[in-house]
Amino acid sequence: MTTLSLGAARAGVELRSFWRERDAVVFTFALPAVLLTLLGSLFSGVYEGSTVTSAQYLVPSMIAAGVASTTFVNLGIGIATDRDNGTLKRLRGLPMPPLAYLMGKVLLVLAVTFAEVLLLLAIGMVLFDLPLPASAARWLTLGWVFALGVVACSLMGVAASALPRSARSAAAVLNLPYVVLGFISGIYYTPIGALPDWVIQLGSVFPLKWMAQGFRSAFLPDTVLPQEVVPSWEHGRTALVLAAWCIGGLVLCLMTFGRRSRQTS
Repeated sequence: MTTLSLGAARAGVELRSFWRERDAVVFTFALPAVLLTLLGSLFSGVYEGSTVTSAQYLVPSMIAAGVASTTFVNLGIGIATDRDNGTLKRLRGLPMPPLAYLMGKVLLVLAVTFAEVLLLLAIGMVLFDLPLPASAARWLTLGWVFALGVVACSLMGVAASALPRSARSAAAVLNLPYVVLGFISGIYYTPIGALPDWVIQLGSVFPLKWMAQGFRSAFLPDTVLPQEVVPSWEHGRTALVLAAWCIGGLVLCLMTFGRRSRQTS
């Protein structure tokens, strides 16, 4: 069997295991959805010079947060758990290359992330009247931002899985940077242009801020641009930053995943 077929088979195992853990399924999808519903209900008002409401501005940002949650956090916790309970050690005794195992994990988070995005989008449309992208160009923007964001956050999740020392500490270790990044990236604050300059500069280093900005550019009209950090969607810079994190995440994966697995085998 090829690495690709082994990865697909592993993805099937991962998906079945995920859906059997009903409490994990509920909380995976519920956290971003509940946050969006609560925060969207608290925000009110329409931005000057635009028809966009504060709640509509929040929805694309929360979609970005949902992507980061199902990739970075869940992938990091899942690999740390597999390492701690001996799954990785047992897999090393099988004719399955590490790449096939990682492919299975990434395909799992891709399926879960897609479902999470659909859920958050449905909430935004039903509760806050969020319009769908108005042109083919905006749908294309949504697609490449989603693809680069998923790859970047997934690779960083694989690399970060080396940080927890046990499965019990994995959730705390992975959720802390996720929550901090959410605040400094302007996810829970609208509009992002009103944040202090040092927070904006710090958040601009990480992919979550750019993923949220890219999603806003797909869903929201250009009349809301005065609320951004600069009056431009900066698509070129968004693509460069997300691509750089994809490359950096891959390098970190090569440096940390194999070494940490050998240490615990």
